[in-house]
Amino acid sequence: MRKNLILGLALSSALAIGSFAVAAQGAPGPGGHGGWGHHGERHGMMALHKLNLTDAQKASIKQIMKSSFAQNKGQFQALRQQKQAFEAMNPNDPGYQAAAASLAQAEGAATTARVQQMANVRAQIYNVLTPAQQSQLATMKAQQQARRQQWQQFKAQQKAGSGAQSGQ
Repeated sequence: MRKNLILGLALSSALAIGSFAVAAQGAPGPGGHGGWGHHGERHGMMALHKLNLTDAQKASIKQIMKSSFAQNKGQFQALRQQKQAFEAMNPNDPGYQAAAASLAQAEGAATTARVQQMANVRAQIYNVLTPAQQSQLATMKAQQQARRQQWQQFKAQQKAGSGAQSGQ
């Protein structure tokens, strides 16, 4: 059970990272809610399960994720500590503005590192897939994008409809 949970988390993170830059654009950075982008994780988990990965592929992806996490763990912990120290300060404390500027710079650097790392992990995972799986993934991505576009159109129609009704 624990092994399946760890593998599931690794796999969901792998494709979350890869929800192919869509999640990267809207995902909060380290210390923010959702980590690598919680919406993409659900989609990524489903996508990987639908690819019928071999045990060897699952093991490779798990290793890629472990390695990625290990590389960034120290930076994320340092950023979390810096954020906690800043949040403990009062706005009238000496050095408050300097701490805010330092935190902003650290979060910017962490975001840059996170996006680059996500792209690296995505590329590594993509290379683990067979050409047929890569094609299947592209199809699933296109279908997901079409569903997202339909949802946006539906929401826009509902908003336009409710605006017309309230204007009567």
